[in-house]
Amino acid sequence: MTATWRLIIDGAGDGAWNMAVDRAMLDAHESGAAPPTLRLYRWDRPTVSLGRFQKLDDVDLEVCAAEGIGVCRRPTGGRGVLHDDEITYSIVAGVRDGLPRGVSASYRILCGALVEAYREIGVPADLTPRPRGDRGAGACYLHATAADLSLGAAKLSGSAQVWSGASCLQHGSFVISRDVAREARVFRLGEAGADALDRQTDTISGALGARPEDLDLIDALLRGLARGLGASLTRGALSALESREAEQQADAFRVERASG
Repeated sequence: MTATWRLIIDGAGDGAWNMAVDRAMLDAHESGAAPPTLRLYRWDRPTVSLGRFQKLDDVDLEVCAAEGIGVCRRPTGGRGVLHDDEITYSIVAGVRDGLPRGVSASYRILCGALVEAYREIGVPADLTPRPRGDRGAGACYLHATAADLSLGAAKLSGSAQVWSGASCLQHGSFVISRDVAREARVFRLGEAGADALDRQTDTISGALGARPEDLDLIDALLRGLARGLGASLTRGALSALESREAEQQADAFRVERASG
């Protein structure tokens, strides 16, 4: 992998903006206008991100409107994710940086870096095959993929990818804590679904037995990710080109709330 990567650490942002920024970084990298990049960011309120081709019916828009939960659509595929108490990452890199072409091979490399990040914070995560889960559920955390990070049988986090030419965007979540009851309401899972989320998933706070300090957590994640990527991370920012493209694309990732 390329030795020097750009590091962007953003504060809490609107869901559609966050997704537009990730897409803009991918487009800039594919055109040769941006280096490989690791971005860490948060959400300005609890927000559902739906997979690129996911049915809108998988999420209860009335619940989201009543509870002030945002809804956006990702540039990547997969099922719905309720982003709340977490640190979200995105990685943009490509073949010219040493990333192998193709979803399976690139997942192994990039998710290997996530394993290093989890272990740096004291969570012995593994990229582990898991049962396929509930195929009918719209919630990502009741599904299993080749990009799942697990602690034993419990899913810690998933990731999603999209390729543009020889460049790849992968993003996912480091979940600090989760509200399974809220997630069940959002995805119409009922009590059984909430129980399944409680049994089949884990979080950083749950694995550690205490909530880590935010700055300590970010520092540890960065050490693990840099080691796993074989990269030196240099703090940077979006280019003017990326910022303009994100502004132009943000509305395309926005999902209107239910009315009435």
